[in-house]
Amino acid sequence: MIKRHFFLAAAAVLLGLMVVAVVLKMAFAEDEKGGGGPGGRGGPGGGRGQTVSEAVIGARSFTDEIRVLGVARGRRSVNITSSTSELITRVLFTDGQRVAAGAPLVELQAREEDAGIIEARAQVAQAQRQYDRFKTLADQGIAPRVTAEDAETSLATARASLNAAQARRGDRLIRAPFAGVLGLSSVTAGTLVNPGGIITTLDDIDVVRVDFPVPERYLGVLRAGTPIRATIDAYGNEVFTGRIALIDTRINEQTRAVTARAEIPNPGYRIRPGMAVRVAVQQGQRTAPAAPEAAVQYEGDGAFVYRIAKGEKGTTAQRVEVETGSVEGGFVEIVSGLNAGDRIVGSGLNRIQPGAPVSVTGQGGGRGQGARRPAGVAPAQGAAR
Repeated sequence: MIKRHFFLAAAAVLLGLMVVAVVLKMAFAEDEKGGGGPGGRGGPGGGRGQTVSEAVIGARSFTDEIRVLGVARGRRSVNITSSTSELITRVLFTDGQRVAAGAPLVELQAREEDAGIIEARAQVAQAQRQYDRFKTLADQGIAPRVTAEDAETSLATARASLNAAQARRGDRLIRAPFAGVLGLSSVTAGTLVNPGGIITTLDDIDVVRVDFPVPERYLGVLRAGTPIRATIDAYGNEVFTGRIALIDTRINEQTRAVTARAEIPNPGYRIRPGMAVRVAVQQGQRTAPAAPEAAVQYEGDGAFVYRIAKGEKGTTAQRVEVETGSVEGGFVEIVSGLNAGDRIVGSGLNRIQPGAPVSVTGQGGGRGQGARRPAGVAPAQGAAR
């Protein structure tokens, strides 16, 4: 009897749980369909839709730029070398020293040259005495004039030999060909240098030159004197300014590019020869409609935005295909598809369904979520990459 009552009670509890589950399921289904009570999306108290922020298409200035990569060079650069094999007797500089033009850098062993100078000076002295004697005799009429002239020729020859010996001695003193900054060196007194062996480097970097290739289609807008802006990875977003100094006379047949040379002032010698330099050459400015980057979505090779418009169900988001141009300062140039003054969705794009009702809460835009550009899709800019 007790067992029978226990099974009846268990059956009643199970039936009650099933009823409660059915009721909850129906309640959730009505809530998802928007048919619930006040506050539901589709019921009498609903209709607000997805909450988004608003951005307004406005006119902004965009700069057309040619952007390329160049390499920094010194205005003048040279490797200091020796023209002969010889021992170094004195090193007259320190690494990194700034030197003037003609400053002595290294002295090579010159024992033979020193001896040659002594010999040449003795010959000059002897020739001078001979000339003085024969000239006196010729002036007195004792010796023929031709004898004095021969002595004068011998004196001139001896002096030329002395100059040659001094020049050979001068070749043993290596000097700076121009003013600049010396690089690192590993030579010391006693080092044997060979022809072409680098003793040190010398760079004139008060002004650096940057050579960079420019596609030939831009040749018509490039001019000597055109200002440029440059950035270097070592200095982050710091901008260095300069001007185009020269444009090459030839175009590379393989790359179809012409080499331009810019000069950039370099106080403090912060730009070093060999650095990679990102160069931007301005072509001019224009005004065009612009949208915040966060409001533009990219799909394949195209782009689109959601325009806020009035519809039968209230405010809705309409997908609009747009043609984009330059990207600058957090804004995208709109070439076609929208007009100035159009209202668009500024954020929350990933959750929007085209044509669905939306609720606008305020201004949005700039850089933010929703402006993710797919890998491999670059901004369409008036620039040479």
